[in-house]
Amino acid sequence: MANNKYAAFRSIGAYVPSKVLTNADLEKMVDTSDEWITKRTGIKERHIAAKDESTSDMAAKAGKMALDRANLNPEDIDLIVCGTVTPDYFNMPSTACLIADKLNIKAQAFDISSACSGFVYALSVAKAFIESGMKKNVLIIGAEKFSSIVDWSDRNTCVLFGDGAGAAIISATDDKNEAIIDVKADADGSYWDFLITPAPGSVNPVSQEVIEQGLQYVKMKGNETFKLAVKTLTKDVKEILEENNIKTEQIDHFVPHQANYRIINAVGNSLGMSESQVVLTVHKYGNTSAASIPMAINDIYESGKLKKGELMLFDTFGGGLTWASALVPFAGE
Repeated sequence: MANNKYAAFRSIGAYVPSKVLTNADLEKMVDTSDEWITKRTGIKERHIAAKDESTSDMAAKAGKMALDRANLNPEDIDLIVCGTVTPDYFNMPSTACLIADKLNIKAQAFDISSACSGFVYALSVAKAFIESGMKKNVLIIGAEKFSSIVDWSDRNTCVLFGDGAGAAIISATDDKNEAIIDVKADADGSYWDFLITPAPGSVNPVSQEVIEQGLQYVKMKGNETFKLAVKTLTKDVKEILEENNIKTEQIDHFVPHQANYRIINAVGNSLGMSESQVVLTVHKYGNTSAASIPMAINDIYESGKLKKGELMLFDTFGGGLTWASALVPFAGE
């Protein structure tokens, strides 16, 4: 018997650590300035998790908020998918399993490692599971403790990243008007070295030499990544809009990955998006990788800007290289 269920974006939640690291603070740590950081990235501050606060801790708090807002209990969830490149443990267990334990959820749980694209990749998985009839309520999470893999003496990277988590409930629905319209996810592994954390892993197992060389910290080819991101994000969004016969002016909220204001501005201008359509949080959170899109959605939800039935457009780009876009009506209250 055919399954006629659709996948709906039912609720949103987020968690932001209390500690704020400003550009003025960074001026005291590395050779940089508020003017330089702001001009190049648009970032003014970022939040940093406490020493004893893990990725799963932040994710569980965001997940609990999403659960409550969807009026669901832990036993209603039958799948957890967590997008992260800063897991609690690099080998096992998965961060998703730790989140399940903290939320008292007994369900299938696994992580996705697609860097900044993690949340939208997780959305594509949830949509597929629900539309196949295999799952009814999926908790998807993007969570990162990027401060744990940043070299705080490297001024080119340490100014960019922050910590946080965002979560959403994707649920089965019979109402086609609530349905997630489309999710496009792709990758090109030939650019694998543009964004990389060289260790630990099977290529560079933990050793004194690895630690001395700083291979446990994120490395980035900034200029090359910037150019490719603008080109790829613009192309990807134009394709998903054309394929679904949706005009730019029909988008209520364009929610791009919050990595760099110049990238967001370039893509928004290329698409003809108005300032009121573009969701911008990079100035206060920095780049929180897989957490950035759900954190941005939560911001407009809590400010009262996101209403039931409004159409969101997600667009993201990350290490791998990976990229993804999605057309998502908000089905929450």
